[in-house]
Amino acid sequence: MNRYRKRAFAVASVCFGLGLCAALPARAASLTMVPRSTWGASGVPSYMQMYIYVPDKLATNPPIYVSSHSCGSTATGQLGNIPLSKAAADSNGFIMILPDNPGQNCWDVGTTASLSHNGGGDTEGVAQMVKYALTKYNGDPARVYAMGGSGGGMMTQALMAVYPDVFRAGAARAGVPAGCWSSGYDSSNQWSNNCANGDVTMTAQAWGNLVRGMYPGYTGHRPRLQTYQGTADTTISYNNTGESIKEWTNVLDLSTTPTSTDTGYKTPNATYNRQFWSNACGYTVFQAWSSPGGTHSMPYEEAEILKFFGLDKAGGTDPEPDCPGATDGGVTATGGAAGGAASGGNGGTGGAVGTGGSAGHAGGTAGTGGGGAGGASGGSTGSGGEGGSNGTGGVVGTGGLVGSGGNSAEGGNNGSGTGGEKGSGGFVGSGGSSTSGTGGSGPMQGDSASSGCACAVGSAAPHSVSIGTALLLAALGLIVLRRQRVKRRSERSLAADPTC
Repeated sequence: MNRYRKRAFAVASVCFGLGLCAALPARAASLTMVPRSTWGASGVPSYMQMYIYVPDKLATNPPIYVSSHSCGSTATGQLGNIPLSKAAADSNGFIMILPDNPGQNCWDVGTTASLSHNGGGDTEGVAQMVKYALTKYNGDPARVYAMGGSGGGMMTQALMAVYPDVFRAGAARAGVPAGCWSSGYDSSNQWSNNCANGDVTMTAQAWGNLVRGMYPGYTGHRPRLQTYQGTADTTISYNNTGESIKEWTNVLDLSTTPTSTDTGYKTPNATYNRQFWSNACGYTVFQAWSSPGGTHSMPYEEAEILKFFGLDKAGGTDPEPDCPGATDGGVTATGGAAGGAASGGNGGTGGAVGTGGSAGHAGGTAGTGGGGAGGASGGSTGSGGEGGSNGTGGVVGTGGLVGSGGNSAEGGNNGSGTGGEKGSGGFVGSGGSSTSGTGGSGPMQGDSASSGCACAVGSAAPHSVSIGTALLLAALGLIVLRRQRVKRRSERSLAADPTC
């Protein structure tokens, strides 16, 4: 036994003497599911699951990057769709959160719960995940971002609207305006034909009122946003890009005319025509990227998104400092905030425009309903305020516009009629079609050829070099011991030979 102990001691001596036998590196970072009890899921849907990617080298006060998958996909599939983001997390030390919703087709961005601040829907589930990560890893609350495509793009715009206090910026590819999905929302497959087909149109003021109603009374910083879409998208109508422009320019208190534009901007993935809007301090806070002839499942422009978030390099601060004197999209002082999220409020009654509040861009009148398409006055004083849900063109009740209380087309004429009140609490009355139609769950499954679960999660290769080195040194140590033993035997033989 002594002999083996001596050998082990010799090998260890050689290794430690050379400084090569330190502990092997820890297992590389990988996508990990966090139990609901750990991230503190409370009052949110039971299917909501949290996956997190924490790089081996974590930054001090790391930023948080949320990436929501498309309809029919998974958190694992989404990680495979964003390899540049994963590589940037590894090199720059930020944390990635990938929510999941097994058993669901798309994210719920169409119910009152999800379109109300702390309403208990899918959006609150994501917000709770972010708050857990900020606390657990001492993250930077001023640097929380969200991105996604298709269903994930819809979730991204909803998060920007419902939780402006949590998110600093977002990037949405082939999504829809926040609140649009409630028009004809079908809970069986989380789909809205009305919105997907591009049939939901409202004024900029009505869209803005709708968003402000999702978090009544909020007057803080509003997240900046990028949108991306192909003009030939047949799953989510390109009309939604125009509606998103109306919505976010109003929310961010911007002109509907862009500050600057360019055409033919080429990326490794596609060519874009781009529009940019700057705030009063000169910071670009809204961008709309349109790819002529582009389809629905276009690759993510990850390099551009990472740059927009300021995550393309380690350290630093958010690229958009706070702008002194910036307003919150014009909430009127006398009329109150806009009506509740999507299903908020009865059109035409609560929150009629105050005595002095006309609905200009800066004033932004608000009832408990919001604005909608087809209304005549944009929120000027009247007995109806800005009434219930959108009609497909008709005015609801006795005054005001059809619908930003519900949020979109098909609603107005299905309510109770006289006061603009919606038949289902401010939601779109007709409920739309219950089938997915041309934009059902099928076309939404996956973002691109790289979608699905075929991605490799975590390190691509084990630490074979370190293990091989250790084994080689061990073998060398044994060889040295063997030679020493042979030499000692030879010396003993020579000493015993009388002829020497």
